[in-house]
Amino acid sequence: MAKEVAALIKLQIKGGAANPSPPVGPALGAKGVNIMEFCKQFNARTQDKPGKVLPAVITVYADKSFDFVIKTPPAAVQIIEAAKIKGGSGVPHSNKVGSISWDQVKAIAEDKMPDLNCFTLESAMSMVAGTARSMGVTVTGDKPF
Repeated sequence: MAKEVAALIKLQIKGGAANPSPPVGPALGAKGVNIMEFCKQFNARTQDKPGKVLPAVITVYADKSFDFVIKTPPAAVQIIEAAKIKGGSGVPHSNKVGSISWDQVKAIAEDKMPDLNCFTLESAMSMVAGTARSMGVTVTGDKPF
């Protein structure tokens, strides 16, 4: 029989760096989850991606047990890495901070495809390009489709 779900917790944690300090500790402690057990499991599953920001969706059950799903890094983080910039623009439409190519957009879209709510690579690329535009990053070259 299926367990009763008590809560869903969404956190963004750096890979291999989960520890009981905020935001992890208070978010899990409030739901009665064993914080150290979560940290050990998360760090073991993300040791191949050190330092990358990884969203995790933690399902807490009524008996205080849990399981979690690790998603791909956010598109904004991947765009910052691809453009080699420190952060997005405060005024994205007038102050551009960097640029990326359509090949880089395609690589990010292929990586993010399981987590996006689209069916084709073209629509995923449009979503990533829109995220880049809203960060003040221009997409250079001809649109491949």
